[in-house]
This record gives sequence, C-alpha cells and structure tokens, in this order.
Amino acid sequence: MTQAAHGRIAGRLAALAPDLEVVTVTGADSFARDSAPVTAELVDPDIVWSSLDIYPGPLMPTLIGAVLRGSRKPWLQTFNAGLDLPIFKAIMAKGVRITKSSAQATPIAEYVLAHALSLIVPITAQADAQAARTWTRTPYQEVSQSRWTLVGYGNIGRAIAQRIKPFGAQLTVVRKSSANDGLADAVVGQAALPEVLPQSDVVILACPLNDETRNLADAAFFGAMKPGAILINIGRGGLVDEDALRKGLDRDRPAHAVLDVFQTEPLPEDHWIWSHPKVRVSAHTSNSGQGTLERGDDLFLENLKRFLAGEPLINEASPSEVGL
Repeated sequence: MTQAAHGRIAGRLAALAPDLEVVTVTGADSFARDSAPVTAELVDPDIVWSSLDIYPGPLMPTLIGAVLRGSRKPWLQTFNAGLDLPIFKAIMAKGVRITKSSAQATPIAEYVLAHALSLIVPITAQADAQAARTWTRTPYQEVSQSRWTLVGYGNIGRAIAQRIKPFGAQLTVVRKSSANDGLADAVVGQAALPEVLPQSDVVILACPLNDETRNLADAAFFGAMKPGAILINIGRGGLVDEDALRKGLDRDRPAHAVLDVFQTEPLPEDHWIWSHPKVRVSAHTSNSGQGTLERGDDLFLENLKRFLAGEPLINEASPSEVGL
C-alpha cells in the first residue's frame, strides 16, 4: 500500500491484524518496510491495496508491477469501480483476486443529480433575467414529472437511483439482469433502448465499458433520443461516439451533455467539446468528494477482515468483467 494510505489506517490495521508485515510504496520502483528501504525483488505480496491516492503518478505502475512480478496470487483491493483497463485482465489471468471500490458512488451520484436538476430547473435562464433586470416567468417541467433512464446498475447506478426516486421521477434501469430492488419503475435490457430513449428526459451512462457497450451512444442512439433531453456520462469515455454526439447536439438530441469522461483523457486542448455551448465538461473528477478516501479505507479494512477470516469479499470481480 502507499505510505499515505498506511498513515491513515495504521492504528486500525494494527488492531485488526497485528501480525501483518506491511510494505509501503515510497516512490517509483521503491518500497519500504518499517521505514527501511526494500528492493523490488524482495516484494512478493499476499495482499495489495491500490488506494485512490496512488493515482495519478508513478506509484500505480510500481504497485501493479509488484503484483505481476511476484510469485504469489494475491488479493488486490483497487480504488477502481470499473475494470476495463487491459492491465486488470493480465492481473486476473495470473489468478489474482480483485475487489472493486464502491467508495466513489456517493459523490458521483451527487454529481449526476446536481447537474441534472440544474439543467431541468431553469437556473441559468433565471440568472440571465436577473442580470438583465428583467421581470419574467421561467416555466419548466417538474422533476417529479420527468422520465430518467439509467444505463448500468452497479454500486454507482444504485446510488444514483436512491437519489432520483425521492423526487418522484419515473426511472427505467437498463441492465443485463432483470432483477429489480424496488427503486426502478422498469428494468429492461440494452436491446430495449430504441423504445426507451424517445421517452427519456434524462439519460445517464453508468455502465462498464466492454465489447457490448463501446460506442453505445452512437448515431442511432442519439437519433432515438427525445428532443430536449439531457445526457450524462460518468461511466467511461468509450461509451460515447463523440462525432455522433456533436451531430446529435446540433439536432437538440440531446439538448445538453454533461461529460466527466472522454475517449481521450486528458481532453486535448483543441477538442471541440471544450467550447460547445451545450456541453458541460469536468476532468474525470466526479468521484472527488471529500469522503471518498475515508470510505475507501473502510472498505479495504472490512474486506481485509473478511479475507483473513476466509469469508466472501465485498465487490469481488468475476473473470468476465475483465474479458476472461
């Protein structure tokens, strides 16, 4: 684990598992045990914690290198919610157990809700009227009368649904499973999107990126959207065909796009998305709530307790999630 992560949980870790030997990542290709340097060749972990503070920078490849280089088949707790990066396939192919994080679900759900509400309620129009000293009415569709489609229903999707439903909005969930935990008014498969999109006021992409979902939001997707609808992507940039999105925006399908993820990251300075008047851009930062690190710490320690007791782990990934 990183020095920063160990610093946050050292006391709790010692109480939970006093016999664990802790090796910290101190820099690019450098490690320490009890503050003494350790050569990379001697690092052969049973448990690896890739916490959020490891990204971005050189510490992540150093830690992942220890996983791939070692002789063991450890358990890896990662800060990632999605496992679409090719490195995870290589890790799991080695026999490593991977558990994903749900720590970012809360801020991402709040990000989605805040942007959607600020676009449904005419806050910008009201601010413009105020600036112009114009006394004018600004009617709008009530949130309780809106229809939302949520593509993907993992930890993040559920957190979004939990925040939508108290407003009384109609919610359709698009997922592989037909299971409904009671939050969705309807659960459908991806094949039903052409029937669902024309009725949707808000469409949220929160699904994994894989062969079935790559460029999911393409020309046909935008052609089926309801004029005036809102698109929010907090999944992966590869879910959206950005050229098709540009053409869709020209036709008001969608009328607004809120994008936290992109095909190329960082988003190139000369990319059209930066300056498009119907697009809101954030730098893959919807997960950056102040409680994310603490929830990640709690999840690792809970999973560590389970791992040491031989119990099922929370959010353990299946081989199919990495394409195996």
